Amino acid sequence: MSETKHIIKDLDLLAVIFSYVAELTQYDIKELDGSSHLEYDLGVDSITLAEVLSFIFEKVGISTSGTDAAINGEGVETINDIYFRVENLIDKQGISFSAQKSDTDYCEAKTAILNYIRQIISAHSGYSVTQLSVSADLNTELGIDSAAQLFALKDICNNFLLDTVPPELILNTIEQILNYVCDQLGDKVNDVQWVFTHAITALTEPTEQAKKQNNSQNDDEFDARTMMDFSSIQNDDIFYKTQEFSSFYKKKEKLGHYWYGMPLESTCTNKAIIYDEVAGKSREFLMFGSNSYLGLSAHPQVISAIKDAAGRYGATNTGCRIIAGSNVLHLELERKLAKLKGRESCIVYPSGYSANLGAISALVGRNDLVFTDNINHMSIQDGCKLSGASRKLYSHSLSSLEKSLAKYANQPGGKLIVTDGVFSMHGDIVDLPRLVKLAEQYGARVLVDDAHSTGVLGETGSGTTEHFNMKGQVDLEMGTLSKSLSGLGGFVCADEEVVDYLRFYSNSYVFAATIPAPVAAGVIASIDVMVNEPQRLKQLWHNIRYIRAKLLNLGFDLENSDSAIIPIVVGDDRMTLNFGRAVRARGLFCQTVVFPGVAVGDARLRMSITSEHTQDNLDKACEILIDAAVEVGVKFA
Repeated sequence: MSETKHIIKDLDLLAVIFSYVAELTQYDIKELDGSSHLEYDLGVDSITLAEVLSFIFEKVGISTSGTDAAINGEGVETINDIYFRVENLIDKQGISFSAQKSDTDYCEAKTAILNYIRQIISAHSGYSVTQLSVSADLNTELGIDSAAQLFALKDICNNFLLDTVPPELILNTIEQILNYVCDQLGDKVNDVQWVFTHAITALTEPTEQAKKQNNSQNDDEFDARTMMDFSSIQNDDIFYKTQEFSSFYKKKEKLGHYWYGMPLESTCTNKAIIYDEVAGKSREFLMFGSNSYLGLSAHPQVISAIKDAAGRYGATNTGCRIIAGSNVLHLELERKLAKLKGRESCIVYPSGYSANLGAISALVGRNDLVFTDNINHMSIQDGCKLSGASRKLYSHSLSSLEKSLAKYANQPGGKLIVTDGVFSMHGDIVDLPRLVKLAEQYGARVLVDDAHSTGVLGETGSGTTEHFNMKGQVDLEMGTLSKSLSGLGGFVCADEEVVDYLRFYSNSYVFAATIPAPVAAGVIASIDVMVNEPQRLKQLWHNIRYIRAKLLNLGFDLENSDSAIIPIVVGDDRMTLNFGRAVRARGLFCQTVVFPGVAVGDARLRMSITSEHTQDNLDKACEILIDAAVEVGVKFA
């Protein structure tokens, strides 16, 4: 209906047409949408369409005698097309049409609101309108992630001039959203003209309320919007959102809240020199933002291997792996990674992100189902979306996964469960034994993302499966080379036949240049150091246990972290941003995580612990956190 903004003039006529189509096709009027294709979406064949048109013509008073080509159904594909055809014939035949109240009752304003809600959910989720059941759970049944739901709800509320849905109110279905909107509108629900006007025009331009909200922050020191508010801004100019975000971002930078992308001027170990663009000078920080968990990024053996390989093989490769981009070092690296994981074979991708994107989209398709934890890394979520499989998000609980698996147990198609081994913003470890049992029970395959597990979990640092003494019991083990292994790239370990398939069906592998040979050499050296210097892994875990116990004793909320990632949960965006600024001012560098890194209202600082931190570093970090928390009002015991 977005294209009808300046064309549909008689909303009563449109309402009558909706009611007649529902009556004749036996569809619930709530399931109809003006832009839905009558045949492909609603199953209305040419014979039924002729009956529908004939019935509507009779009700409206249109004469069907003569040879006017407009009388037949040719060119009519949607309900909106029926409206235009009827409107044209009314004008041609000089008919004075006036809808009766009994007619418009069929298509009351509540139906228009529902149609609008479904179109907005469709725009944010990728589902067609007809696939959106009003009673289906948006998250667990349709796999629409929380960010998309928040964007859609914000659009819907802005359009109908309502306040944003309170974060404590959970609206899981379209029906719940509809009831909420109607309750908030009150008597306006009965005003068909007002509701139809908003439901039709809103799909192509932001409401005045939304425009006011976008511009209302100019005079306030603190802009209460979040990064969630910008990608969904509706405007004819696609760059309008970039202008709005630029203004917002500059304010955050000026306040010292957004401190992203500051350039390093030294190696990144337990300390680092960073150019502070806010202060306009270079400063040394305690470094708790690095994922070099074993401190290998500056190891002499790793640096030497990179230099030697650059001299022998050059700076980079000039093609993808299956044409001219394979180097003997890539093959050696894949053998070493497979051995580390205890698997038959391994495939290396240009990045960890592309490994998830390529492997998931290659293995599942539109006839399959993929089950993904709703706090999995974005590369997993994007891989699931790209695959075209029916995506089923489960809340961060294996009980939720079990319910979802049971619900779709008899649905045809393959099933894949994808999970982080260590969840990147929360630090907790998946209950892999239980997950694998569920997979076996329901005939699903399993992919574990070991980005933050490789080099951290297990006796030798092999990862999540070794941590649970389950080597070889997971179908696919994905990892990244850019964290503990101090390089660049991603990989998937699996049975040889699976890896062979991925080499030809993973687009992010087939159609992308591979990692340079010197990078591969550095990662090979990192694996060797990790195996030959097990004291690094022991020191890492000593440091993790030391600072974790200290922070818990101080009363900070660390959720269920049990890895090298330690979150300090605050919740409120503004307080978290102020907390992060106060921490950095005292010389500690760690991540301030707000949306889209976590859900709105779940903001936190995120600290990464490495083997290179000394006890003095850890004690000093705790002192800084205490002082900064007191300064900005973050509560702890």
